[in-house]
Amino acid sequence: MKIAIVGVTGLVGGVMLKVLEERGFSGCELIPTASVRSIGKEILFGGKSYKIVSVEDAIAAKPQFAIFSAGSAPSLLYAPQFAANGTYVIDNSSAWRSYEHIPLVVPEINGDIIGIEDKIIANPNCSTIQMVMALAPLHNKYKIKRVVVSTYQSVTGTGMKALKQLMSERACENCDKAYPHQIDMNVLPHGGTFTADGYTTEEIKLVNETRKILRADSIAVTATVVRVPVVGGHSESVNVEFFQDFELEEVFRLLHDMPGVTIVDNPIANEYPMPIIAQGKDDVFVGRIRRDDSQPNSLNMWVVSDNLRKGAATNAIQILELIKEKFL
Repeated sequence: MKIAIVGVTGLVGGVMLKVLEERGFSGCELIPTASVRSIGKEILFGGKSYKIVSVEDAIAAKPQFAIFSAGSAPSLLYAPQFAANGTYVIDNSSAWRSYEHIPLVVPEINGDIIGIEDKIIANPNCSTIQMVMALAPLHNKYKIKRVVVSTYQSVTGTGMKALKQLMSERACENCDKAYPHQIDMNVLPHGGTFTADGYTTEEIKLVNETRKILRADSIAVTATVVRVPVVGGHSESVNVEFFQDFELEEVFRLLHDMPGVTIVDNPIANEYPMPIIAQGKDDVFVGRIRRDDSQPNSLNMWVVSDNLRKGAATNAIQILELIKEKFL
């Protein structure tokens, strides 16, 4: 099997290589691609050395899969060219998520929507993935009416430049800025770009993608995205209002039985999800689960996940595994 990685030198691209090795794909032929300045450089995968090639060369090689982590513009340009050659494209950017005919997939929730003719599959936003992993089993049981989410997002969600900014500020060194303000020792209520209504593009993604993945256009969702000086792992405060009442004991059971979700909820012992325990792991961690006494049928919970793994690379590789099992 041939697997192309578009954007292999980025933060997510590097984690994709690691996840592929962990999940038994190290024997596959890798076709690594990146920007023009990286062509010809070598990377290691599965104990072998591979030279980075151009995207055009990767398309010509006709891989079974092409996993994109290179931004929206390259995805819009090159994904259809891969697809025209029969390649299944799994795209980690926002380029294809809002298209009605493009599957937006979290395999544990809606992997069934991928058909054999779906050559481009969108990987959701990292913040959306971890939230819907916690919401899906509860929505199936109680039907969600409204979600209010505030995120606390790691700098690695922005990319290498943002990570370098945090580390440089921490070391009192000058650097190019990924953010309009200092991020070290600070919190920025700003993720993505602002729109005319005062919301950001990252907040709008949480609204639209949640509805699409849960197949529930009527769910009311409002979001505030915040960037925090954390290296790996997004956290979310999630308030959910259901149409039906619930028992907390059953909420715990539903979350416990959800594949890919781990409950960490023993506040008396100071045990709750934190980025430091989620980093490097694939599960979504849920804790601080409690009834919202201010509103009927409402629940509060705290959701944490490694944004580079389940929020990006791992979810993409799980989509690859699903397609391989169903169609190849």
